[in-house]
Amino acid sequence: VLDLLDMEPLASINGVVQNEDVDYFVVEAKKGQRVVAELEGIRLGNNVLFDPYLAILNEARFELSRSDDAALLRQDCLCAIVAPEDGKYIIQIRESAYGGNGNCKYRLHVGSFPRPTAVLPAGGRPGETIEVRWIGDPAGEVTEKITLPSVVDEDYGLFRQDEHGIAPSPNRIRVVDLQNTIEAEPNDTREAATAAVGPGALNGILQSPGDVDYYKFTAKKGQQMDVRVYARNTLRSPLDSVLYIQNSGGGNVASNDDSGGPDSYFRFNPPADGEYFVLIRDHLQAGGPNYAYRIELAPVQPALTMTLPEKQRYVPTTMTVHRGNRTAMMVNASRANWGGDLNVSVEGMPPGISLEAPAMLANQTSIPVVFSAAPDAATGGALADLIGTPVDANLKVPSKFFQRTMLVRGQNNTDVWGHDADRMAISLADEAPFKIEIVQPKVPIVRNGSMGLKIVATRQEGYDAAIAVRMLYNPSGIGSSGSISIPKGQNEATIPLTANSGAAIGTWPIVVTAHGAHAGGTIEISSQMATLDISDSFFGFAFTKAAGELGQETALLVNIETKAEFGESCKVELLGLPANTSTAAPVVITKDSTEMIFPIKIEMEAKPNTYKSLVCRATIERDGAVITQTLGGGELRVDKPIPPKVTAAPMPKPAAAPAPKPEVAKVVPKKPLSRLEQLRQARKEATGGGGE
Repeated sequence: VLDLLDMEPLASINGVVQNEDVDYFVVEAKKGQRVVAELEGIRLGNNVLFDPYLAILNEARFELSRSDDAALLRQDCLCAIVAPEDGKYIIQIRESAYGGNGNCKYRLHVGSFPRPTAVLPAGGRPGETIEVRWIGDPAGEVTEKITLPSVVDEDYGLFRQDEHGIAPSPNRIRVVDLQNTIEAEPNDTREAATAAVGPGALNGILQSPGDVDYYKFTAKKGQQMDVRVYARNTLRSPLDSVLYIQNSGGGNVASNDDSGGPDSYFRFNPPADGEYFVLIRDHLQAGGPNYAYRIELAPVQPALTMTLPEKQRYVPTTMTVHRGNRTAMMVNASRANWGGDLNVSVEGMPPGISLEAPAMLANQTSIPVVFSAAPDAATGGALADLIGTPVDANLKVPSKFFQRTMLVRGQNNTDVWGHDADRMAISLADEAPFKIEIVQPKVPIVRNGSMGLKIVATRQEGYDAAIAVRMLYNPSGIGSSGSISIPKGQNEATIPLTANSGAAIGTWPIVVTAHGAHAGGTIEISSQMATLDISDSFFGFAFTKAAGELGQETALLVNIETKAEFGESCKVELLGLPANTSTAAPVVITKDSTEMIFPIKIEMEAKPNTYKSLVCRATIERDGAVITQTLGGGELRVDKPIPPKVTAAPMPKPAAAPAPKPEVAKVVPKKPLSRLEQLRQARKEATGGGGE
């Protein structure tokens, strides 16, 4: 039992809902006193799909307010009343389907604090002082002047506060540099449309079911604007918007229902100078006091969003760098309405950490980045700003970081509740028990070629566990094995690399990551940033078809097209021959060679068939290293020997013709008699051949 008068500004209660469990709390309130209960369940992020139910009952146990999912709180609950009389009021908490378990934990806030469910306008300019209407509080609407922060904040939390306390969670608004227009009711017809400006922000509420709102503004041909509704996604309004822009004659110029979510978006390109109308309604013609919205008609501007790809599915990437060591990650950039090279930097890292990042070219959306920590750096952590900056100093593009953390996943891994971060998490930790280095390749890898990338580990004394190594990423057209490890007690391994016929020619930064068991877990580090040169093929091989019989020899002719200078000579091997066939030693070709011939011996044990598995592998020695190129397309047909011809035997003399057989008289079958004819014949025979 809680005395509401003693709970100001609020009381917070922690609990858990077990299976088929119902929790009750009793508060005492005076007539006219506000009674508010707000529950945090799924918002606690306990990685459990907890769907709570909340109600306020009177002493007779009749519901005065109930809540399953409150739009403002998503899947959590909110109940608020003004006490109709002095007495006790019961707060009920359960799982909506009477489920629950030990992980269904909640935090209940109870008090007389204000609890608006909407605010109008839902935003303003940075540093601006605006007058807002707090809407949805059971004690009635209130207006208040608010000074907004001086910097852009697209998801600013605004808390309502009065003499009874402060709301435990905020109403979300947008602080952006757009001129506000607030609807002037009635504006549910074109004739009564609220005058607005574009670019600008239109703020309103669909106050009742079936309500629609109109605005009018002028625009010039070619004056492109991004038109977006903010309701569900930012304001947490129950509105499911449908948005139209109409011309002065009432025809639709652009429209949208859902664009990747319940909020509407489209890019508006005015076809002509003139007046245009904005129409907004709910998809199901719903409405109510908290069906707030904000429509932004924003000029099309360049934007840049930096993200970190997941290393493990559904797990956001964080960065841990060990003292005296390195760690690498990929960094992604999404450019909007512009293009060009950009540089990547990180501000606010723990002291002692440095960054190495190549420029991200205009045709790239991802680059590797290596973080290094000084051997004497102090351990610690920070939330750092990952920033992208155009290489062209004349381009002024705002950069922001975005990372989604899924705290609660629903069926089919649906993102039910999570957190959006605007900074990356980075920490500096103690030394790792090993380091790795890439042995910088001395020669390029060529298209249709292969290479072994050598990795060397340096271990601390006593550390001999296996170390798994793999490429952080593969340049376009490059393939690598992801299952290579430096065996226990050893210090070297080779990662096989292959290049296809379309591998991107050029010099690419490469990094290798390493994982090893340590202190009951797994530790991750990386190599230095090395380079991989990719060049075009040295040769083009054109294979002719070869055929031979069992027990014989044949030859395969390969025509050579030299594409690049490779030196004085090159060794070429024929590979892919079927079982029980063989060829001589590799062929050596020079820069003047135009063809090569491989003799092939076919044993009697070979299986007759057509084999299309023949390839030629060329190896070129340069600077103490080997460049390998492999091209296929050769064909060998193995035939059975043709059987020897058989000498024909002399034709036998024809036998004497047999004597003709005497002709046999043909017996003509008698025609069968009818029944009447049979009776007549019988009568004739009985009378001795007389008449009838």
